Amino acid sequence: MTAFWILAPIMVLAAVGILFVRKAVHAALLLAVVMISLAILYAVLEAPFLFAVQIIVYTGAILMLFLFVLMLVGVDASDSLVETIRGQRALAWVTGLAFVVMMVVGLTQITFGSAVGLDEANEGGNVQALANVLFSRYVFAFEVTSALLITAAVGAMVLAHRERLTPRPNQQELAAKRVRDFTEKGVHLGPLPPPGVYARHNAVDTPALLPDGSPAPASVSRVLAARGTVRLASALADDIDVVTAQLGQDPAHKPETGGKDAATASSEEDVS
Repeated sequence: MTAFWILAPIMVLAAVGILFVRKAVHAALLLAVVMISLAILYAVLEAPFLFAVQIIVYTGAILMLFLFVLMLVGVDASDSLVETIRGQRALAWVTGLAFVVMMVVGLTQITFGSAVGLDEANEGGNVQALANVLFSRYVFAFEVTSALLITAAVGAMVLAHRERLTPRPNQQELAAKRVRDFTEKGVHLGPLPPPGVYARHNAVDTPALLPDGSPAPASVSRVLAARGTVRLASALADDIDVVTAQLGQDPAHKPETGGKDAATASSEEDVS
């Protein structure tokens, strides 16, 4: 009873919050609070199977799927107030009031007896007892529900399927499109250079250096450029001096790029 009196107000507040929050993501999070609290109540009532199903299936799978879809797709907060069906708002109010009256009348006629445990119902194991009831007395309802869920899943796949109206472009067509975009719009032909190419720093806010030493503006995200958080190559001069000092090299000395004295690449084993 202690867990009930602690979790019941939390569940009621979260359920009421679902009706009044303006963002669908917040509503999904509040629904997760209700489901997790309900799972804890199942555990207190000595129903481990329902506790595991509530956590794994409903909270861990279905609700998190809803949450991820909402976060990826997004939902516009400005809902349309135009009624597509005339009178649906008044019908909703009447239905809601009838439901409230029915719940109040039903709750006033409830009588609570002495609380008993589930030892007799769970005799032989909670999962075994639940399976015995589910596949004997309620097997017809179980099969009908299974068929309904399968039909709903197939219907969702059929409704979400879209036939391709145009053929899939091949590699040659994609290459030709990139060339046309470069000619007409000036779009870069290949992938953008990543940060840190030909540079001594690999941070995302540091532009890549071209072979001539000039920075490549396209290597930094446009968001960072708009925020003004791009680091210039001159700001890394002190870091370069520190690295060359640690290597014991003269900053004024440049390695040869050709001939017998050219600098060669060395692996970690050679250095050791």
